[in-house]
Amino acid sequence: MKVTFGHLFTPAVTIQYPDVKLKLPERARNRLYVNMDDCIGCLQCEVACPVDCITIETVKALPTENLGVTSTGHKKRLWVTQFDIDIAKCCYCGLCVPVCPTECIVMTDVYEFSEFNLHDLIYNYVTLTEAEIADIKTRTAAYEKEQATKKAAVAQAKAAQPAASPAPTAETIPPSN
Repeated sequence: MKVTFGHLFTPAVTIQYPDVKLKLPERARNRLYVNMDDCIGCLQCEVACPVDCITIETVKALPTENLGVTSTGHKKRLWVTQFDIDIAKCCYCGLCVPVCPTECIVMTDVYEFSEFNLHDLIYNYVTLTEAEIADIKTRTAAYEKEQATKKAAVAQAKAAQPAASPAPTAETIPPSN
């Protein structure tokens, strides 16, 4: 009873969660966030992920398109048409963060993201609409088809040219004094 009475008169240290929250350490690893304005679609974070929770799909930009530059000065050359992170699979290792050359993927201090539906834990960071993605894919396919026909025409023209005279050999070159 001595121990019980001792605890009876000491102040409580209970935190009234969720009204009061503890301050997290500076390097705490929690939910991932992707700044799509800085993403160049390099797939470095997808490759570094040990549990394959990051899914990225890119489409090469046409030579006539200018996608701009990131905040770190990298020129964008790819359309990022899919950038999904499945937080249900994520092991919060943080390996995807340091490999990003543009520093667009970061670990936030948000740790409350429970869901009733498992599908709601797949975060889609793409800023393009479905119509824009379809338009980009059709323009790219048309451009690639056009380039393939041009390449085939050039190859056909080279094959149609008559064979050039053979290169001179040591026997046909007169000796020089």
